[in-house]
Amino acid sequence: MPDGKSSHKSFLKLIIIFSTFGGLLFGYDTGVINGALPFMTKELDLTPFTEGLVTSSLLLGAALGAVLGGRLSDHQGRRKNIIYLAVLFIITTLGCTFAPSVSVMVIFRFLLGFAVGGASVTVPTYLAEISPAERRGQMVSRNELMIVTGQLLAFTFNAVIGNIMAESAHAWRYMLAVATAPAIFLFLGMLKMPESPRWLLSKGNKESALQVLRRIRERDRAQKELKEIEKAIAEESALNKAKVKDLAVPWVRRIVFLGIGIAVVQQMTGINSIMYYGTEILREAGFGTEAALIGNIANGVISVLAVMTGIKLLGKFGRRPLLLIGLTGTTTTLFLIGVFSLALDASAALPYIILSLTVIFLAFFQGAIGPVTWLILSEIFPLRLRGIGMGVSVFCLWMVNFLVGLTFPVMMSSIGLSNSFFFFAVVGVGAIAFVKKYLPETKGLSLEQLEKIFRRHGDQEEAPKGYGRQVV
Repeated sequence: MPDGKSSHKSFLKLIIIFSTFGGLLFGYDTGVINGALPFMTKELDLTPFTEGLVTSSLLLGAALGAVLGGRLSDHQGRRKNIIYLAVLFIITTLGCTFAPSVSVMVIFRFLLGFAVGGASVTVPTYLAEISPAERRGQMVSRNELMIVTGQLLAFTFNAVIGNIMAESAHAWRYMLAVATAPAIFLFLGMLKMPESPRWLLSKGNKESALQVLRRIRERDRAQKELKEIEKAIAEESALNKAKVKDLAVPWVRRIVFLGIGIAVVQQMTGINSIMYYGTEILREAGFGTEAALIGNIANGVISVLAVMTGIKLLGKFGRRPLLLIGLTGTTTTLFLIGVFSLALDASAALPYIILSLTVIFLAFFQGAIGPVTWLILSEIFPLRLRGIGMGVSVFCLWMVNFLVGLTFPVMMSSIGLSNSFFFFAVVGVGAIAFVKKYLPETKGLSLEQLEKIFRRHGDQEEAPKGYGRQVV
């Protein structure tokens, strides 16, 4: 391959396109259940509990897949791990598509979750390690964009299939089957992609690492970057990584619990009650199934647009104020959903009001809370804490996601639409209070500066302006 700038950029674009199909599958497989449930309920005779079980089994698998995915990619390589995940996506998608019963569906959804969770950690790692430093943020954020694009595609295919096959009990099987196409594309594409040069060098394969770097960098830069990676790996190997016993140290425990808190805050906004059960919510508000499926497309479109906007806002505003704005917006919207669903029960206007409010909710979440959460989690942990801190925080995020997915249909069935959203609104108020009291601003500070702030959290004189005792 020619050693010009254009060839390097073209090859990097191919890497982004093929690898982020893992993110697309993440989005599609979590979003498709939204439209499949009404049809699946008829054929598999689902109750509110088994609806929650079918939905949330994927999330439980994703929690475990996220934990194991990082370890497996460290052991066998980022590229190879993504290829194996693509095979798992194909097999489990087909298993879900042809599931004859609830129990078989739950088993395959759980295994599909392993692929989703594995992709959620392996793809961003692969992109971060293969991208040039000046384009790292842009390349890694493409995966987040592909996740919401996958959800938009799921909502769109749900609407098309649901309206064309409205009378068919098997419509949901076609909705699920669509995911095999991007999974095959991911598998075939990654066969042609290179391994992460950083991983190759960590395994002592210097020659292969240099060959990869020469395919994605200019020749002089490839050699220079090889030396930089070697130096970084040497420094990390000499670093004492944090262990579970280190949680006995107050400042270590404080920062890990802050990471857990931020992860829980993101999920307790109720975001996935809308992403997983949006069709059911709109049907409860008064839409027919076909109209609710079409209405959900608006949720997918605003999610994509909001993520694109949020990525731009991250570079202009502080993390803390943007997160507070997002939480204030989502909490207010949740409260209004509860008020209108109570006050306008059985009104012809209610479905349209609820749809408008869910779109506004998603604009606040996807434009602020979603991207800020992942950025904060990547920034607050010093290098020696990053492994345990990110691992525990992301695991807790997926587990809360699982609990919301499991219990929301039961909540709607037992206490109704309005009270369910009042509950999330109350939790939102608590989330705002948590962020205001405990979260420091991380923008513009190095990991070393942040570590010093957490170590001396009570020292008002040394802490930079705006921190002080809010870091506790």
